[in-house]
Amino acid sequence: MDEKSDASAPVDIKKADSPPRLLTLVHEAIRRKYYSRRTEEAYVHWIKRFIYFHGKRHPRDMGEAEVTAFLNDLASVRNVAGGTQNQALSALLFLYKEVLGKDLAWLDGLVRAKRPPCLPTVLTQAEAEALLAQLTGVRWLLVSLLYGAGLRVMECLRLRVKDVDL
Repeated sequence: MDEKSDASAPVDIKKADSPPRLLTLVHEAIRRKYYSRRTEEAYVHWIKRFIYFHGKRHPRDMGEAEVTAFLNDLASVRNVAGGTQNQALSALLFLYKEVLGKDLAWLDGLVRAKRPPCLPTVLTQAEAEALLAQLTGVRWLLVSLLYGAGLRVMECLRLRVKDVDL
């Protein structure tokens, strides 16, 4: 045989018998569903954190107990916001349902992240009058519109004469 023909033959770097890696399957599943790139980045991030949290065990060897432990750690130890915990939960549900083909039973014992109560700050009528008394000119007009008409700052700044109905 000619040595040149053997050397020029294409070499298959990827082994034909090895299954695709987990993150490759995740990327393919996300693109198949037409999710955004930012969603893909976030999901891959949370899946990696989940795997590292459990000592690099493969997710197919884990189940509801491990997912619950990870999400509880996020809520109670790491004090993440509720939206952050929901994003991690969505990523893990996607991993198990779409990639691994395994439905997770309801996650009993899941500690939900607590959102601190958001109390609005409201000025009394006297405080609002005192504030408006300190302003003059265009600033007085803008703050009066914000307070009296309930406009947002950018709505007020973009207001034009033709927008006012006299």
